[in-house]
Formats: sequence, structure tokens, C-alpha cells
Amino acid sequence: MLGGMNARERLVDATQELLWEQGYAATSPKDILHRAGAGQGSMYHHFAGKQELAVTALEASAAAMRSDVEALLDVKRPAMERLIAYLERQRDSLRGCRMGRMTYDADVLATPELLAPVSRTLGWLVDTIAEVIRQGIDAQEFPASVDAHQLASMVVATVQGGYVLARAQWNPAEFDAAVNGAVTLLRAWKNNGHSA
Repeated sequence: MLGGMNARERLVDATQELLWEQGYAATSPKDILHRAGAGQGSMYHHFAGKQELAVTALEASAAAMRSDVEALLDVKRPAMERLIAYLERQRDSLRGCRMGRMTYDADVLATPELLAPVSRTLGWLVDTIAEVIRQGIDAQEFPASVDAHQLASMVVATVQGGYVLARAQWNPAEFDAAVNGAVTLLRAWKNNGHSA
């Protein structure tokens, strides 16, 4: 995967993976250089230091996440189907979310430059799902009384919480249980006539 990349791209790619695997605090410049197959001065040739590289890597992870979500949600299907597709999307539940993982890292939380791409991306995710729900309200899939932001927050929290449960038990079935519970509630809501 790293073979066709230039040194800067290899550094960013390696940092994305290491942040996902072990977080910011536990990732050393030496780890990044080793994973990237880059020379010792390479990081400082392209970046001011670990923090600037990590911000770039987080922005790259955020862009990939936005692209994946847009591809899933920006389709001509009923809103309920798009919500369920988002919930049921195949994920590596034991690895967790690239962005959600960063909220457990005290160094990220204490560093505005590192936290900003995480906060922006998760906020964007809730807003994007809320827009799908608003479209569903307009199409009478959901009652007009539904608070789109609250329901979107629940959908995102189900996925993020599912990761926590799966990782705590080291069992992907715990993630699946959380997602399946949310999907069952959404389908029951629709089937019981709470939407037109």
C-alpha cells in the first residue's frame, strides 16, 4: 500500500493508521517513521513535527469518512432505508471509528488543533444524518414532531457506543447488537404506522 506513495504521503498514511490503532499520545515519531519506511529527517522535512503531521492525518481520515458517508447517504432512496444502510454498514467494530477513537485521547482533547478535525467531522456526521431525517419528515416517513437533530444524535451514538461495547468485550457481536437494536426500533416505528 505504501509502495507507490511519496515520503509525505507515506508519513500521512502511516500516521492515520497509528492514530487509529493506538491514539496520539502512544504514537511516537519513531513509530511513524518506522511504519512509513521513511528516514529520520523525513518528518521534519515535510512537517513542523508530530502534531502538524497528526493534524494532517486526522484531516485525511475526516475526508475519507465524509466521502464514505456521502456515498452511502446521497442516494435516491427513502430516508429510513438510508438510515438503516448507515447503521448496518460493514465496519471493523473491534478497531472502532477513526475519529471517535480520538475522543479517548487526553492529548487530543487538550490540544485544540488536534481536536478540531475530530469535532468538526462528528458534528458534520450528525448534521448530515439530520438532513436525511428532515427529508424523511418532508416525505412523511417520520412524524413532523420528530426532532431531526435528536434522532441523528441517537443514530451516531448507537454506532459510536457499539464500538465501545465491542471493544470492551472484544466481541463484534456487541456492536451488532447495538446496531440491530436501533434498526429494530426504527422498523417497528415505521411498521406500527408512526410514519405515513
